[in-house]
Amino acid sequence: MKIVFLGTSGSMPTKNRNVNAIALKFEGFRALFDCSEGTQRQLMKANFKLMQLNAIFISHFHPDHFLGLPGLFATMSLNERKMPLQIFGPKGIEQIVSDARKMVKKTLDIGFEIKVKEIKKGKIFEEKNFFIEAFELNHTVKCFGFCFKEKDKTATFERKKAEKLGIPVGPLYAKLQSGKKVKVKGKTFTPEQVMNYSKGRKGRKVCIALDTAPGNYLKNLKNCDVLIHEATFLETEKQKAKEAKHSTVLQAAAIAKKVKPKKLFLTHISPRYKNDKNIEKEALKKFKKAVIAKDLMKIKIEKNPPGKIK
Repeated sequence: MKIVFLGTSGSMPTKNRNVNAIALKFEGFRALFDCSEGTQRQLMKANFKLMQLNAIFISHFHPDHFLGLPGLFATMSLNERKMPLQIFGPKGIEQIVSDARKMVKKTLDIGFEIKVKEIKKGKIFEEKNFFIEAFELNHTVKCFGFCFKEKDKTATFERKKAEKLGIPVGPLYAKLQSGKKVKVKGKTFTPEQVMNYSKGRKGRKVCIALDTAPGNYLKNLKNCDVLIHEATFLETEKQKAKEAKHSTVLQAAAIAKKVKPKKLFLTHISPRYKNDKNIEKEALKKFKKAVIAKDLMKIKIEKNPPGKIK
């Protein structure tokens, strides 16, 4: 599982930080969480294959979180993308995507299908080995956070045992792995005969909370390996954070202290701050495993040992 920070500035870009977007790759699945202006170029700089993007998850409709969509559509069209693209977002996402398409279609034919889905809290996307949940944040407009969760592995299939028992290679293996009994030449075999239940492990979990004041979403962050949380203001600007419904660095670190991720990455940093050392110093007062995210920073969450972060 790999994550790339494509933009880490709040509200507008700076010389060193683009605005909000996070890319995630898990096995063959590639996703974007928010898509600000300039995201496609950041993807290229990160060597993250934009033509292979499967899905985009938009947290809310402030411009610094979705204005990159028209440019992304245009580049994909120019490169003759054929693979469908899925886009998820709050109520109103259909109109946002429709407007972006119209901008592009003035000069280009969009030759790929764009599937749009309006989201509510709860599970919004699922494949064989993972799912994505949305949860409500505390912002000035309807805004969602996201948790990417690899499914827990309860046991490992031991192929050599199956072969020794005379179970032929093929669909019977999948049935045994799913917990079903199988028959071969009149003889019944159970999952317990070929599954090693001592090798189970918890699936990895990444939670993303952008544009939010502290709120009632901490239960959604429990047991995450990586927490990515906005930290727009220093504590000296606490009142501004309250008015704009953003978090201070100290508030984000206090949330991490409660939910105990293996690592906290702070992002959505106000352009007013030129020195990351002050941000880091404030964060470490509350949570010692805090890191200030930078543009194009890459992290890897290992399978073995589970959740180890590089």
